[in-house]
Amino acid sequence: MSKKKKVQPEEEKEVLNGQSQCKEEVEAQEQELEKEDITETEALKKQTEELNDKNLRLMAEFDNYRKRSLKERIDLIKTANEKLLEDMLPLIDDFDRAMQAMDATDDINAVKEGLSLIYAKFISFLNQNGIKNIDTEDAVFDTEYHEAVTTFPVQDEDMKGKIIDCISKGYTLNDKVIRFSKVVVGE
Repeated sequence: MSKKKKVQPEEEKEVLNGQSQCKEEVEAQEQELEKEDITETEALKKQTEELNDKNLRLMAEFDNYRKRSLKERIDLIKTANEKLLEDMLPLIDDFDRAMQAMDATDDINAVKEGLSLIYAKFISFLNQNGIKNIDTEDAVFDTEYHEAVTTFPVQDEDMKGKIIDCISKGYTLNDKVIRFSKVVVGE
């Protein structure tokens, strides 16, 4: 049979004390971990709230920027042609003077000369603002610049595919077609 060692009461007390100390240490460690978990959780919650706040502020700031940009764009569109129209006012003044001169004079040549000067001034104004006439005289038909209204049979082989007549002038604005030339093409 096995013999059990008899534990002395003092030793038993020491063992019990050791066990209770271990239990207390374990409980203290568990409480410490719980406190760390709570503080870590609170820190993460605080950080999340801060990030959400920053995100909301950033979204609001972007929305304000978008609205401000849209308003500026609308204002720009409203006043974009202001300078161009302002530059046209002297031409209108010239036309007014020409109309008054037509009523006051019987000299048709003076009226023609005045209108020719106004026309030349207007063409110069258009050229200064990037508007140019699309040349159609003796030109080959090009769908990039011309619109064929009709075709006309021609006897000369050299005139086939070329422009015979221009019905309506075409114009470019800084090399972009803003109105195609309406032409009659030889066939």
